[in-house]
Amino acid sequence: MLALMAAPTASGQRRPSRVDAPAGWQAFTRAFDAYATGDSVVGASVLVLRQGRVLAHHEFGFADRALGQRVDERTIFHWGSITKTLTAVAAMQLRDRRRLSLDDHVTRYLPELRQVHDPFGSMDDVTIRMLLSHSAGFQNPTWPYKTGKPWEPFEPTRWEQLVAMLPYQEVAFAPGSRYSYSNPGFIYLARIIEQLTGDPYQSYVYKNLWAPLGITHSYFGATPYHLADQRSNNYDLVRDSAGRDAIVANGRDFDPGITIPNGGWNAPLGDVARWVACLSGGAGSDTVVARATLDEMWRPQFVTDSEAPGDSVGLSFFVLWRQGVRFIGHTGHQAGFRSFFYVDPKTSAAVIAAFNTTNDAREAESAQGFKRIIDAGLGVIAGQR
Repeated sequence: MLALMAAPTASGQRRPSRVDAPAGWQAFTRAFDAYATGDSVVGASVLVLRQGRVLAHHEFGFADRALGQRVDERTIFHWGSITKTLTAVAAMQLRDRRRLSLDDHVTRYLPELRQVHDPFGSMDDVTIRMLLSHSAGFQNPTWPYKTGKPWEPFEPTRWEQLVAMLPYQEVAFAPGSRYSYSNPGFIYLARIIEQLTGDPYQSYVYKNLWAPLGITHSYFGATPYHLADQRSNNYDLVRDSAGRDAIVANGRDFDPGITIPNGGWNAPLGDVARWVACLSGGAGSDTVVARATLDEMWRPQFVTDSEAPGDSVGLSFFVLWRQGVRFIGHTGHQAGFRSFFYVDPKTSAAVIAAFNTTNDAREAESAQGFKRIIDAGLGVIAGQR
């Protein structure tokens, strides 16, 4: 069970008692706030946990600036590509139940993929393992048409739209030969899950991942009415024609369309903490995924590139080494939201953070700052060894 000893502050927000906060926490939260302020982040939240227990959490800024609504423990963020860890574990559940093999050819389930051009061989050579390890050769973006036209959707909304584009795509390298991050690969995985189980992807996740773990405030797509007041708005920092920076509110809800399996999870940090606690061996983990299966997923398959959230990739999870310590994690970035989580498997300590603002005006500088705050968070959980 997740637990948090907390005391109210003068502002009315709950804060963890000092005895629970790990060493280095106060210095980290100062750095966290300084990064958020310097990067023009409107609102953010971060927590650390160990062995399934939240040790400390910290909130910054506003969930909705115009309404004066501050970020608190209930604030719901969008987690982007961290959703891929749900999809990957769902696929591995079916493997463990002998419903599929990682070496199954993807075209066995999705013959439509034979329409993709493969100058290196046959599309029948692409396997489920390649989808999970980002090594199938598919492109990164799902929807390549982003010229800013008002009629363009945020993402494709139907499977047949994606299928209609397949004859005009090709794999970028021989499948299984190297790493290249791909969002569509996880849509294909979800489609396989649906075909094998008869459940829509979202229903499968609710029944097989969230319900066993007591995850109750998570959802895909539009925000349910009873959670609407907890949903964070999201923002972009943009540069106008006069060279001035301006923050633009994107609206609380947006339609991720068919991309839900690769980036559609909405949740407060507490729900994500339950998921990360499961991954690190906390309550309910054996019900959802076997420890041996996670060890397999965390085994490096390919060296990554400089844009990846780790030095290597396993089966969807990224492996990051810092000063001889191995961390497992993932990042997320969709609309104005950014997020990350990393686990130290040796101690079951983890750090989880979400931000509701993307800095498009100073993109390179922002990306470097994001990496630095991740490293600072890793330092906090590494200090618990």
